[in-house]
This record gives sequence, C-alpha cells and structure tokens, in this order.
Amino acid sequence: MVRKILIVDDSAMVRRNVRQALEPTDFTVMEAHDGADGLAKIDAHPDLVLVICDVNMPGMNGVEMVEALHAAGGLSVPVVMLTTDGRPALMVRAKAAGVKGWIVKPFKPAMLRAAVQRIVGAAGS
Repeated sequence: MVRKILIVDDSAMVRRNVRQALEPTDFTVMEAHDGADGLAKIDAHPDLVLVICDVNMPGMNGVEMVEALHAAGGLSVPVVMLTTDGRPALMVRAKAAGVKGWIVKPFKPAMLRAAVQRIVGAAGS
C-alpha cells in the first residue's frame, strides 16, 4: 500500500529537504507550493495520510488552508506545521483548526521522520 504525504511550502528547497528526509521511509511525498495548491491536492488525493505545511506563504498561508479544510467539514487528514513561526497565538489558532503538531525549522531529518511516524500511527494509518 502506497502511503502519501503532501508537503505544502513555497520554498522548493524546503520541499526538497522534506522529501530527502522521508526518502528512507515507505512514504510517497507529493508537493504543493502554497495553501491554495495544497487544498487542491488534498481534494484530489483523499488517500493522503499526512500533510506537512508551512505557515508563512504568499496567497493562502498554512493556517488559512487548515481553517478552510476545517470549515469545509473537518480535517480528513492530519496536518503538521513545519515553520519558522513559533508565535503562541498562531499555534493556538492552528490547533483550534485541527493541526496535530508543530515543528520549528530548521529540522533534523530523524526528528521529522519520528514525528511523521508518531502522527500517522496515531491516525490509524
């Protein structure tokens, strides 16, 4: 069974780094460049097991994307934020919308893999 993860980040370098961190695992990593692209890919791929999303992106940011998913009937997939933004008020807002975790950049690949395994396992996938 192919398990798909979507990374949503406006930085191609961050998307590449996340992909490389997850290559040793059995996940297939897909990419989106902002929140609107992320929403479209989440809608097109209902079999995603996790979304890893930046907060600060042009257009629709990560928290707005999660809030849009929440408003549309709840999150069908767990979301973890991977960001340089650690403002407590923003973290509370994201958690209220359903975000399952918060990882601050820069990240260590082993830490990211462990967080992914923990969240995906918690989701029952």
